[in-house]
Amino acid sequence: MPKIVNSWNEWSRLKRVIVGRADGTMVQAPEPATVRDWPEDGFPKGTYGPLPQEMEDAANEQMDNFAALLEKHNVIVDRPEVLDFSQQVSTPDWKQDSMFGVMPPRDILLTIGNEILEATMSQRSRWFEYLAYRPLLQSYFEQDPEFRWESAPKPRLTDASYVDGMDFWEYAESFSDEEQIERFTKKKQWNLTEEEPLFDAADVGRFGRDLFVQRSTATNGAGIDWLRRHYPEHRVHEVLFYEAHPMHIDATFIPLRPGLALSNRQRYPMTDEMVKLFEMNGWKIVPCAEPALSEKPPLCFCSVWLSMNTLLLDEKTIFVEESEKAQQQQFYELGFEVIPVPFWAVGPFGGGLHCATADVYREGDLEDYFPKQIPGY
Repeated sequence: MPKIVNSWNEWSRLKRVIVGRADGTMVQAPEPATVRDWPEDGFPKGTYGPLPQEMEDAANEQMDNFAALLEKHNVIVDRPEVLDFSQQVSTPDWKQDSMFGVMPPRDILLTIGNEILEATMSQRSRWFEYLAYRPLLQSYFEQDPEFRWESAPKPRLTDASYVDGMDFWEYAESFSDEEQIERFTKKKQWNLTEEEPLFDAADVGRFGRDLFVQRSTATNGAGIDWLRRHYPEHRVHEVLFYEAHPMHIDATFIPLRPGLALSNRQRYPMTDEMVKLFEMNGWKIVPCAEPALSEKPPLCFCSVWLSMNTLLLDEKTIFVEESEKAQQQQFYELGFEVIPVPFWAVGPFGGGLHCATADVYREGDLEDYFPKQIPGY
């Protein structure tokens, strides 16, 4: 029987991947974990509904094009099922008036070796999103006898998991970015409490034996502790960056190949230990190029720094958004072959090229790229 699942890092040769879909994506109904407010685009605070059909069509066209491009490079592409994301969902603890979508599989699926882990997720609108991937995971399980199919404990997401519910966001947004960094990021206290383990898979950077997990608006300390216990053979490092509204690490800090990482030029690492760990192991951290856009597209909750949200085919080849010419040039200068991909129409549906994918199989084995360690970090 074939080996289907295997991936230890972000850069080894990609052979199989999940690519999401834009179909049915919603502007989420308000909830304690997130509140959308886009009055200039038809969705003032408190309203919700499907993204416009013309936007969905454009996003799907770009995602289908990306999937076809991956297949041309001999990558097997799997796609999730589409659910009715407009439906109300509930548990015994809460009711939520909408779901979200299935464009960013990176948010929910974490592949470490021969295991795919379903993350907890911290938004009620995304609690049931795992169902869209269950048919794929079931098929992997049936075909690959070495595949470990795991799911982190589903959180209750009661009001106790959030700081002041939806009122928190109005309070937080009354401060400038600099004030938010001082009040929330430096104190490791955003919208989530430590009531239960919470994490999104996209807050985890995979560097072989070392995993770098960002404390964010989607990942709390208990979630990082759970990951540390779940992966005892790995070294799990908590990381922070000078970011006002941290959510997912892959537009902030990404590995490119052994010894080289790309950092957001505005969100540099906050802890001296992280920088020292990279330096003492011979890693070079380079700041990313300036993004092509100065403002986000309409109805987009992702930042312009999706410019660095890229996907590595292997250590020498990288997929980059087509319009991000400065970022492409930087990768050329770093020795990469760059494959441009039109993808900004996908941004409002949940992210960029890395967000839109989840590794299933990359060649290679578990390796230690940080043999020198800092005690206690």
